[in-house]
Amino acid sequence: MGRFVVRRLFGMVAVLFAVSVIVFMIFNVIPNSNPAQALAGKNATPTLVKSIEEEWGFDNSLPEQYVTMMKKVFTGELTSYKPRIPVDEQIFERIPATLSLSIGAGIIWLFFGLLLGYLSALRAGGWLDRLLTGVAVAGISIPVFLIAPVLIYFLTYKVEIFPNAQYVPLTEDPWEWLTHLILPWFTLAILSIGFYSRVLRSNMLDVMNEDYVRTARAKGLSERKVMTRHVLRNSLIPIITLFGLDFGATIAGTAIITEVLYSLDGVGSYAAEAATKFELPPIMGVTLYGAFFVVFINALVDIVYAYLDPRVRLGETASA
Repeated sequence: MGRFVVRRLFGMVAVLFAVSVIVFMIFNVIPNSNPAQALAGKNATPTLVKSIEEEWGFDNSLPEQYVTMMKKVFTGELTSYKPRIPVDEQIFERIPATLSLSIGAGIIWLFFGLLLGYLSALRAGGWLDRLLTGVAVAGISIPVFLIAPVLIYFLTYKVEIFPNAQYVPLTEDPWEWLTHLILPWFTLAILSIGFYSRVLRSNMLDVMNEDYVRTARAKGLSERKVMTRHVLRNSLIPIITLFGLDFGATIAGTAIITEVLYSLDGVGSYAAEAATKFELPPIMGVTLYGAFFVVFINALVDIVYAYLDPRVRLGETASA
């Protein structure tokens, strides 16, 4: 298991290096224009463009330019130019809002997705299964930009159950933090609840037909133990992989619409503001930040996957 973890960590570093090279190529090499002009933004003065050219060393070789970019990223010298604010400070200030939104929504969609999927599999073909299927399909079909305004209108302005959105730090007021995030959590989680419930239902129905499940029943195990120890446990393995991909992508920025609609000052909204103003340094920083979380979380998922299913690490050892 230790060698498997080390290999995954080395693989994570290699992927991050590849992503950083791709980001460098996209922002500094591929555009058919002066990269200093792009970094400076629209209506930049010639003096500012010249200073950026010298600061980034665009007259140097490509490897030297890459090293300069990565040095700026890791030393906190990557800054936006209108106004000149360090990108890493902006990202770190906004990470708590994004993590609060992503973690809360992830817990909700995983819990309810597994619960509804489990109940649907137990009552496959029955009225409960048909009801839950309808609910799941409705949740998958409704887009976030429609759910959010409806929830805000009815639960904030009409009924006044929840306060108007905006992020309140957990350390400042835990109760306000909770009440301000309930609507964004469910807005972000509704689509995944339906999707996860259908995936788990399908997995469980497939596993129920396996020989080892019939053998467990033949040995006299109770139906509850058969469903939890054999059916549910083996059905969860693909769910773990799926959750890792979705959760990493959510932290990386797919929650951007939810953050903007609920006025949460998260990393996603910061990326949206930078894209609107066409500020490349913040977009570059957010891209690398998102790549790190996606790769890191998926490496953790691989490790958990190998722990739950020893065939994964044994297969790699045999191939090595």
